[in-house]
Amino acid sequence: MSDHPVVARVEEPPSEPAPAAPLRVGVAGLGFIGPVHARSARLAGATLAGVAAGSPGSAAEGAARLGALRAFDSAEEMVVSDEVDVVHLCTPNHLHAPLAEAALNAGKHVICEKPLAADPVQAAHLADLASQTGLLAAVPFVYRFYPVVREARQRVATGQTGALRLLHGAYLQDWMSDPEDDNWRVDPELGGGSRAFADIGSHWCDLVEFVSGERIAEVSAQMVTALPERSGGGGAAFTAGDGSGHRRAVRTEDIATVIFRTESGVPGSVVVSQVSPGRKNGLRMEVAGASETLAFTQEEPETLWVGRRRESLTVARDADAMSPQAARYVTLPPGHPQGYADCFDAFVRDAYEAIRGGSPDGLPRFSDGARAASITAAVLEAAESRQWVAVKP
Repeated sequence: MSDHPVVARVEEPPSEPAPAAPLRVGVAGLGFIGPVHARSARLAGATLAGVAAGSPGSAAEGAARLGALRAFDSAEEMVVSDEVDVVHLCTPNHLHAPLAEAALNAGKHVICEKPLAADPVQAAHLADLASQTGLLAAVPFVYRFYPVVREARQRVATGQTGALRLLHGAYLQDWMSDPEDDNWRVDPELGGGSRAFADIGSHWCDLVEFVSGERIAEVSAQMVTALPERSGGGGAAFTAGDGSGHRRAVRTEDIATVIFRTESGVPGSVVVSQVSPGRKNGLRMEVAGASETLAFTQEEPETLWVGRRRESLTVARDADAMSPQAARYVTLPPGHPQGYADCFDAFVRDAYEAIRGGSPDGLPRFSDGARAASITAAVLEAAESRQWVAVKP
């Protein structure tokens, strides 16, 4: 028998894994949408490491207003900085592609506003580059994130809606209705060859493809410039113009009407306008199948209309009454409205989840941005040629 005292061994509890460090986010562009990105990034637990704007002074003002850690002198500096993990690109359109490419080459995850690029070949290159790097590269097609949109998608996918027969709708705005209304988007050098369709028609096309599972294969289109001259004042998005500045000719469309066929032969149509008085953000989509029609209106986002031959019903946003795929995006009890900001929050949350190795369903990536560029190019060609044009893959 040993003379040494027996010492009891105390088992230490297993150590908890260290929490992941917050993602460090940089936002380039501080117009209407930049602060929206910044807000959602913070709600998702990220640190707003920096911002960049059109000038160092504007960036400094924006950093103070948004509480960013620093202001960068330029977006080009920010997207390659070691102080940033994720780049949010909210600049004028012509800067999207070069900044996205620089960020990906620097090893940054990228969230880039649409259009990903004005040229579909360039957009496809960015999608390929993102795939090769393995980095998260996403485009904010955020209307996908309304819970009732997810419910509509699930009804189609499970066969409740039946074989699809017709896809149609509209996206109407009025913020460019007057000759005094102006914005950088009017200039094709800054906004690209298409304005109304590339800006909001792309959202509609992404949404109808997402819900229906169909792919637009060919298009016929007309584009109309209702106001051949504008003031040249260059106002902020969604604000009334003041008529300042010189008059200039408008070279981009105010209205687009498009008819299309999908790869499986389903017919469809969409009307897009930024000059329809009284229509603020009137995105409306209908998916008609053999058993039911599903109708979604973005300005009434709490309900999905389900129309049937002998009865119709309204499906309200309620996690207890919706599919799990839709309930995942319900963040408030029924009767407490969720809206556009909640969609943006959900998109950014899912994007950051993907960065951390998750696989959220339906996250719009650069491949979706490249597809939107291809559809826009086909619509432009169809309007010019007055012929049916295939959407190039």
